[in-house]
Amino acid sequence: MRPAPLARAVAVAAALIVALAGCSAPLSWPGGPRGPASLPAGLVPPGPGLPVGVYEPGFPQTAMPLRSFRAATGVRPRLAVYYSGWNERFQASFAAAARASGAVPVIQVQPDDVSLASIAGGRWDPYLTAYARAVRAYGQPVIVSFGHEMNGDWYSWGNGHESPAAFVAAWRHVVATFRAAGAGNVTWLWTVSSVIEAGKSAWLGQWWPGDQWVGMVGLDGYYYRAGDTFGSVFGQTLAEVRQFTNAPAVIAEVGVGPNASRARQVTALVAGARAAGIGALVWFDIAQHDGVYHQDWRLADDPAARDAFRAAMSVSLEPG
Repeated sequence: MRPAPLARAVAVAAALIVALAGCSAPLSWPGGPRGPASLPAGLVPPGPGLPVGVYEPGFPQTAMPLRSFRAATGVRPRLAVYYSGWNERFQASFAAAARASGAVPVIQVQPDDVSLASIAGGRWDPYLTAYARAVRAYGQPVIVSFGHEMNGDWYSWGNGHESPAAFVAAWRHVVATFRAAGAGNVTWLWTVSSVIEAGKSAWLGQWWPGDQWVGMVGLDGYYYRAGDTFGSVFGQTLAEVRQFTNAPAVIAEVGVGPNASRARQVTALVAGARAAGIGALVWFDIAQHDGVYHQDWRLADDPAARDAFRAAMSVSLEPG
């Protein structure tokens, strides 16, 4: 999500999104494949229903909040996300603790304040190779994303700061370096921000490295206001993605802000994800108090939202 503080307002949803807002039936995407492929076999630990992941304060220093999230919601996280600054090492102890709790680690590698050209040109190969070897030594499934939300303008590697071509070249170089180091236990997650939040940006297809370089597509989006729906937050982004890839899709970051409609929105979010063929959903479970983009997303802080999430996930365990 956007780093604080940012004052730019969210772009107004296009008319296309209104048509998708109900999301009570499987969605189809004009001009592209109908829906995503399944997640890679064996990637996410087994369990009933829609796999849920979480980002919690304290990650990656500790994996203990995984237990707190399960206690609060009744849902066992099967994905544990942390954000890794550039030149930071792989947190093998966190990965092991997450695995012991039944979750696969998801690492959002952030190329903070380095040029994408320097990455593509090999300047950072020693760091990337060491990282890849550490992941290979861990020996269990790991999901890695590089330069998430590049279609927004709030990160140094994003739109307006770097070109889509530079991003694609850097992405492919990172993946190739990991593969050369033998890190075959990595699944690559290409993560974009909801195009409604990102506003005017290059067409998503320009940032796409190609199916041979990506294992899954991640979508980041938030319900900032009471009127937000699954269709308005994710519909246009999914439609655009389906123009160029049928890769499995997950919601890589989501939260619903406090408002009178929050419990209903949580219920509809889970239903919408299922209807759209989303393979997993990651809740950004952190309390922020800094304007519309940085609200209190924590489920435990709102009993009605927490109970709605628990109930929605129990429905998601039902067949069909």
